[in-house]
Amino acid sequence: MAGMGPLGILNFSNKTPNDARTPLGGTMSHILLLTNSTGTSVDVLPALELLNHRVHILPAEPTALLETDPCDIVLLDARKDLVGARSLTQLLKATGLSAPLMLILTEGGMAAVSSAWAVDDILLESAGPAEVEARIRLGVARAVPEKEDVPTEIRAAGVVIDEASYTARVNGAALNLTFKEFELLKYLAQHPGRVFTRQQLLTEVWGYDYYGGTRTVDVHVRRLRAKLGADHENLISTVRNVGYRLTLVRQPEDELTEA
Repeated sequence: MAGMGPLGILNFSNKTPNDARTPLGGTMSHILLLTNSTGTSVDVLPALELLNHRVHILPAEPTALLETDPCDIVLLDARKDLVGARSLTQLLKATGLSAPLMLILTEGGMAAVSSAWAVDDILLESAGPAEVEARIRLGVARAVPEKEDVPTEIRAAGVVIDEASYTARVNGAALNLTFKEFELLKYLAQHPGRVFTRQQLLTEVWGYDYYGGTRTVDVHVRRLRAKLGADHENLISTVRNVGYRLTLVRQPEDELTEA
């Protein structure tokens, strides 16, 4: 099953190219193995033979990252040279390594590792395939930046539109809106101050496959204004001979026309 030797690519796989799952259920990762061993990756970490990851082997040198494509995780062979491995881990982190860095150690080398090594995890060379797969999977997952929470509320002049719950409130009181009324209010609120023609609103809110006329927009605007109430009906203003916009500043009545 073993592939090419040092400085080559190892891909322990008997599956089709479209199958990106490992035998243990994980996702195939691109692993950079840094080692000065003259053998294959199996000689460094035997469990890799049973996992379906793409393994790229390079010498354990600071310039290694310049000689390969971006990888998901870096495995550093520290079995025979603990001092050199420690220096290399610090150099790799100092040069901006973003991928997780994992040490491969003998049992005797475990006692020498500390936080000063600047590594994300360690592996015994004798670790079984299930453990190796789990540590690779967790290491790669931890390296993925968390997505920032995207606000689901849109606020405009006392009106709060909650996209997550499909509700709208005016001064804390819920509005009884139909689905399309909500979508229209939300779309206008997402683009405050921008003027939309009736045709644009029909396309964006009702969709390209809607065959009704633009009068549908006028009807929904009129209903929205009624439900917003006297204090907020002017939030949706009419731009004469053009269309509608959501206005955060109250407009003088003589600048508005009825839909």
